[in-house]
Amino acid sequence: MINYNPKNWFTLVFQVHRSESMRYLLPNLLLLGGYTAGFCYIFLEVFHLHFLMKMGLHSLVGIVLGLVLVFRTNTAYDRWWEGRKVWGALVNHSRSMAIKLHNILSPEDGERRKYFASEIANFSFALKDHLRSSLDVEDLDLTAYPNEKFLGDAEHVPNKIANNLQGAFQGMLRKKEISGEEFLSLNRDHDGFIDALGKCERILKTPIPYSYSMYIKKFIFLYLVTLPFGLVEELEYWTIPAVAFIAYVLLGIELLAEEIEDPFGTDANDLDTDGIAKTIRRNVREIFGLTH
Repeated sequence: MINYNPKNWFTLVFQVHRSESMRYLLPNLLLLGGYTAGFCYIFLEVFHLHFLMKMGLHSLVGIVLGLVLVFRTNTAYDRWWEGRKVWGALVNHSRSMAIKLHNILSPEDGERRKYFASEIANFSFALKDHLRSSLDVEDLDLTAYPNEKFLGDAEHVPNKIANNLQGAFQGMLRKKEISGEEFLSLNRDHDGFIDALGKCERILKTPIPYSYSMYIKKFIFLYLVTLPFGLVEELEYWTIPAVAFIAYVLLGIELLAEEIEDPFGTDANDLDTDGIAKTIRRNVREIFGLTH
């Protein structure tokens, strides 16, 4: 995720966008520019054509296209913002669970303090990697698994960690190390973990419907391909940069929407789930007094 100052207009206007999605624009703009240049040459130099077609039709269609793109962008941003809210809730549940356990466990119980500190943080790191269909073993704190199979062997690592936490709480309840009220309090935060996992998977596995995505791409394509017909009579060879600029705007909005509709990846505009997971680990270790 890119950190920036939204009030610095000069920097934002002249800064070159480094998003991977935006890089796809260049070959498309060059292709469209070549098409427009060829069209202008044939129209003006070869056949000396004169069309009565003006920009009225494209202006009307452009209004509809603008409304469609606004809806497309808002839908994608809603997914991005929901993902941010889910990860914010995960931070809160992690801190809450750590604070409760810190006050339940005795100061001398260093072993279980390390266990819970590692497991609470491991869940956020495992969730982050799970949403990217990968597992970075170096992210995980494996000190909690001296006699257990390696976490990386699990098919669904976040589920395994959540199961381990629930098993630890159940064991403490059976041994009467915590009361029923304390168990229910810890369980609410544990349910928050499962809720965050389910919501993130719902966002990830529910893409924009195929028919809608296909339709808007065809709409933009037809609009840009026919745009020179409405400009060449008046602008002549200036039609080339005019079409390129309009294509930059329309295609750029669509590409940015595609990028942020999956907010859990590694694109420039995706959520900083790596940073959030590190914040959770740092905060949890501090709560348990494990700053070193």
